Amino acid sequence: MLQDEEFAEFAEAAAERLRTTAYMMCRDWHLAQDLTQTALTRLYLGWRHARQADNLTAYAQKILLRAYLDHRRRRSTSETVVEVIHDTAGYQHQPDLRLTMLDALGRLNPRDRAIVILRYFEDYSVEQVADVLDVPVGVVKSQTRRSLARLREELAADQLALFA
Repeated sequence: MLQDEEFAEFAEAAAERLRTTAYMMCRDWHLAQDLTQTALTRLYLGWRHARQADNLTAYAQKILLRAYLDHRRRRSTSETVVEVIHDTAGYQHQPDLRLTMLDALGRLNPRDRAIVILRYFEDYSVEQVADVLDVPVGVVKSQTRRSLARLREELAADQLALFA
């Protein structure tokens, strides 16, 4: 199989999952699409090396995360996004829960949000998250603990607001 065909096959299979992960990080479908395209472009440029990775999907996720963090570091990312929520199949049964969780995740800082998403939505191990973010395992553990505590506070505050 030619390299271009091999890449196209991988990209077609992985694009939707990458876009969903990007959306969970940035909460903007248009930006998620841009980040996915950036990640796939970078992956294509290094395809000869990348295709030898043990876990190509994890490799692509790492590129996506770096693209997201690079985007957040730019000054132009301080603009406010108007929220338009599109339902996905995984949350059709409890859309209120999905919206509440996305709002709570959105109040975390970008790195903490990335840690929570990779650990609990992408099912990465602590070591894998540490590798993706290039931080020690202890940082991932402590930030996960703090982020989950913050999410619990945010979700509890949202519940209290419903009954006020």
